[in-house]
Amino acid sequence: MVDSFEKIPVRIFANLKEGSHFIANEIASVIRQKQAEGKKCVLGLATGSSPKTVYAELVRLHKTEGLSFSNVVTFNLDEYYPIDQDALQSYNRYMREHLFNHVDIKQENIHIPNGELPKDEIKKHCADYEAMIEEAGGIDVQILGIGNNGHIGFNEPGSSRYSKTRMITLDNSTRIANSFEFANISEVPRLAVTMGIDTILKAKRIYLMAWGPMKAPVIQKAVEEQVTEQIPASLLQQHNDTIYVVDELAAAELTRFKSPWLTGDIEWTPTMMKKAVVSMALKTGKPILGLTNSDYNDHGLGDLLVEKGDAYEINLQVFYMLRDGITGWPGGKPNAVIPAHPERSLPYPKTCLIFSPHPDDDIISMGGTFMRLHDQGHDVHVAYQTSGNIAVTDEFVTRFIDFAVGFEDISGIDSSKSREILTAAHQFLANKKPSESDTAEIRAIKGLIRRGEAKATCRYVGIKDENVHFQNLPFYETGRVEKKPMGEEDVQLTMELLRKVKPQQVYCAGDLADPHGTHKVCLDIVFESLRRIKAAGDEWIKDCWVWLYKGAWQEWNLEEIEMAIPMSPDQVMKKRFGIFIHQSQKDMVPFQGSDSREFWQRAEDRNAETARQYAQLGLTQYAAMEAFVRWHY
Repeated sequence: MVDSFEKIPVRIFANLKEGSHFIANEIASVIRQKQAEGKKCVLGLATGSSPKTVYAELVRLHKTEGLSFSNVVTFNLDEYYPIDQDALQSYNRYMREHLFNHVDIKQENIHIPNGELPKDEIKKHCADYEAMIEEAGGIDVQILGIGNNGHIGFNEPGSSRYSKTRMITLDNSTRIANSFEFANISEVPRLAVTMGIDTILKAKRIYLMAWGPMKAPVIQKAVEEQVTEQIPASLLQQHNDTIYVVDELAAAELTRFKSPWLTGDIEWTPTMMKKAVVSMALKTGKPILGLTNSDYNDHGLGDLLVEKGDAYEINLQVFYMLRDGITGWPGGKPNAVIPAHPERSLPYPKTCLIFSPHPDDDIISMGGTFMRLHDQGHDVHVAYQTSGNIAVTDEFVTRFIDFAVGFEDISGIDSSKSREILTAAHQFLANKKPSESDTAEIRAIKGLIRRGEAKATCRYVGIKDENVHFQNLPFYETGRVEKKPMGEEDVQLTMELLRKVKPQQVYCAGDLADPHGTHKVCLDIVFESLRRIKAAGDEWIKDCWVWLYKGAWQEWNLEEIEMAIPMSPDQVMKKRFGIFIHQSQKDMVPFQGSDSREFWQRAEDRNAETARQYAQLGLTQYAAMEAFVRWHY
């Protein structure tokens, strides 16, 4: 009964890598079957962040297991319009870089909508595209991603079930969601050429993939709710061979995970009981201690009453779980024995290491806790994992170059080498094309700007200079939004730092909704480093606890939170001023994703909302709260 609410088959994998390998192996199986039959294999291909790992696995299968693409014919779903085929954001370029340049596919078998044609030729181009698909015998396997608004291809909400390949206007929400690929929203094309929904539904088999928590709400709507053109992905319910392939994060809103007590018998662990009662209280708008037996029965929790007894006793148990997680002592309260406290009292003081993926995630996501750890006497270190250089505007660089040149002029210092570098940088920026990557010098200047802001923030908090570590992990240094995967050098650098500091507390960003993927890679690097150190038998690792924070892009759900740090209005303001130190990240920031608010606004809104929800459940009302979940390894 666990999938009884789902109207499309859903395969759920632990992570995107496992899910991607499943899809790649399914595609490889069809390719080999067609080869054995002496037939062409026609693939419908998607772009964006979702299929990258699928293509990487297909390339691996080609290079190491002999998978040939000589009989493969491809048709891509869509392309921006207008756009040069060699532009960094072009899907034509994307496909070459991620798949076509690495396999033995024939050039004449590759078909991608053309974003370079004059507008008056697009209608005929779309009709020809449809004809080529039919002439090839139709699509054998179509892979799809899904937009946050439910679009497939670039078929936006409202697209007709019977639509064909055509030019469309991109929904503003899609342009905002895709803006992380561009320097700013104004550069995102307003038009695109896309296969229609009818074209997609003619494919013999369809795999729709979705990874990460941002996709969870729309996956639930597309899979469990009624078919509607307002959620184009829901139209796949009408296809007789579609599989949704998702990771656990993208599946989180499905009823089997969100409210598993509605799908059949479950084991009522304390965690599950907390999840059910908190969900019911938020839904009813009642404090936890005000819930009644009738509320439990009305919300499908009658089995919990049968197993655990009266609502009053259950309410108290869940209330205490929430109450005991709230503390003003994130490093543990010294000289106190509090068995239910989320952190240990000893040792005191602790050595704490905060990993910050970008040079501002520490103050944005856990600024109040950051300051409190220092103020309460702990030895706090901060590790800035990446330079964050792509998130600095060219205009900001120009401002610093002008300052540096002006400083030389008024000081009388003549450094011909530095003047040469600054002049070259100025000239490059003056002639930089929209799709052009920065030079190494420009990236270095942008990195220095962010490094200076991070140092200033640490001094504002009171952290000693020797406790500030700039890792500049190599995976990040591509000069583009797209980063390299985690590498051995990244892990070695992190292990070296951990062994040097020997922390009793580690804080990492568990904010996997980051659209650029940097947070996920940074977290994987820390996890891998800690696992290796533990396997090596280092003694200090036995006393090291790991806490995960969010806040820049999302927040933990209340039932997940294991440590909540309350903040007063004064502490909220102090945190805001700490965020303001990062001047290069104020106002319009490049590649900031779909949330148009500044980072200080996002942080304050989320912290205030966490405090509001705790108060709604009947606990003390605070101005704001930062939240953490412990990771066990």
